Amino acid sequence: MGQNASASRFKIQPTALIPLIGAKEGNGQSEEVGPEPSDCTSDLPDECLALIFESLGPNDRRQCSLVCRRWLRIEGQSHHRLSLNANSGLLPSIPSLFERFDAVTRLTLTCDRRSTSIGDDALVTISVSCSNLRRVKLLACRNLTHRGMEAFAKNCRGLKKFSCSQCTFAAKGVNAILDNCASLEELSVKRLRGLTDETVFDLIGPGVVGDSLRTIFLKELYNGPSFYPLIIGSKNLRTLRLMKCSGDWDRMLQAITERVPGMVGIHLERIQVSDLGLNAISSCPSLEIFLMKTPYCTNLGLASVAEHCRLLRKLSIDGCRANSIGDQGLLSVATYCHNLQELVLVGVNATSLSLGSIASNCPNLERLALCGTKTVGDAEIACIAAKCTALKKLCIRSCPITDQGVEAVASGCPCLVKVKIKRCKSVTRRAVGWLRARRESLTLDLDTVGDQELGYLTGGGDWANSIGDQGLLSVATYCHNLQELVLVGVNATSLSLGSIASNCPNLERLALCGTKTVGDAEIACIAAKCTALKKLCIRSCPITDQGVEAVASGCPCLVKVKIKRCKSVTRRAVGWLRARRESLTLDLDTVGDQELGYLTGGGDW
Repeated sequence: MGQNASASRFKIQPTALIPLIGAKEGNGQSEEVGPEPSDCTSDLPDECLALIFESLGPNDRRQCSLVCRRWLRIEGQSHHRLSLNANSGLLPSIPSLFERFDAVTRLTLTCDRRSTSIGDDALVTISVSCSNLRRVKLLACRNLTHRGMEAFAKNCRGLKKFSCSQCTFAAKGVNAILDNCASLEELSVKRLRGLTDETVFDLIGPGVVGDSLRTIFLKELYNGPSFYPLIIGSKNLRTLRLMKCSGDWDRMLQAITERVPGMVGIHLERIQVSDLGLNAISSCPSLEIFLMKTPYCTNLGLASVAEHCRLLRKLSIDGCRANSIGDQGLLSVATYCHNLQELVLVGVNATSLSLGSIASNCPNLERLALCGTKTVGDAEIACIAAKCTALKKLCIRSCPITDQGVEAVASGCPCLVKVKIKRCKSVTRRAVGWLRARRESLTLDLDTVGDQELGYLTGGGDWANSIGDQGLLSVATYCHNLQELVLVGVNATSLSLGSIASNCPNLERLALCGTKTVGDAEIACIAAKCTALKKLCIRSCPITDQGVEAVASGCPCLVKVKIKRCKSVTRRAVGWLRARRESLTLDLDTVGDQELGYLTGGGDW
């Protein structure tokens, strides 16, 4: 089949003498077992090997390509995506690179800010060597000009997706792509340099992509209105994303929605747009995804969009702390947008009135995020938990909820899969632990306040000392698969701890914090019975040097020990522990030298 010499059959030479099954040992001679095995992979077709390579990761692919010349060739031919460091030294390597990777359809060229990027010659060479490109991304290729872009576009007319960021070929370079690539479906332009004032020469028109272009993404452009002719000329545009682009977009959105009323997704972030622009967007009855981050819009604009765009599935509103959107606008969403599946509210003054209405009228709501909203408290969370029966993902960030709100989440939302609670200062670890115990199947991403803010960690609070041996004995009786146990301010003694150590053979991580009943006897019991223990943390417990010595003598699998704020533990025991268990990772603190009589010469000994 025309394979090279390196792809021919080869015999495997053993590197060690292993006696074969059934071999005679009498005279030290083994029987003949037939011919040595051959390389069966040489019988595999090229297509089969290519499928195998496509299922491997990058490192495994590189290793496989070094086996033989045939594998090197097939691995290169099955490579469809390529990312290159596009500095000026790339030019000499381009012919050999694309001779090997001749089937690449997705190409990314990235240059570091401190390096000199490739020029027009390199880009043209790439386009000649690989004319079947479908997706191209240029990042910080500052030495490319509109002439190089024009030659590139003429050689790669089959492009479907083009993205550029921090390039300097200005409007002429973008127009070169739009004038030659009739199949272009997605255009992304970010931080394009060279755009000047709005003149005829800097306008970017649809060229030959007016019928094919589906998505336009513009970000951080000095002269955003330069793309206005392109947007209104894209008759089949489905998604428009505008982020941090200068210009008066109210007036332009009115003309855009008149020419292109069939848009399905619109994303407006930090641009100059007000309720006039939202009224224009309401002319798109097919709108399903609307993301807005601007301080200039109010309830009136949101109500207009909700009333006329009743197919909305995904709605994200970030009021930029302007407090201009609240219940009035959200009630309009609840009234008209019954197909809503995802709702994100950032800095929006929502209360149980609007949230309850949305929960009742939007039965398909699956994802909800409430961030930086001072009006969302326990009552609002309880309302959501009771009414959002289809909710699967919930995110609460920087809201004044307490443990009661977390408990309400645990009791409601039967379909909930993931919960994320961040920067909610009044949520304590008590509620977090209760949520974990109540809904074990949930994926949780939670943070709580520090130890100093939790009464139950320092021994204070109404519920301090309310959990002890009785509850822990139940844990020991029923939870035999326990792997991690954290006890903070719990009245545990050797009775319950010994029972847990005996009945939970898989216990690997144990933390005892702020527990006055845990002394040397309890630590000795743990050290003797917890044979699988790997990590042990003891904090603010009345143990002495005898407890530390017990740890050193027991727990054969121990890997890490952390002892903090145990005032009766001295450096003598710490040093003895280090000498006895050298492989341990230790995180220990002890009392100061001035507090130790045996260091200053005092004491009976």
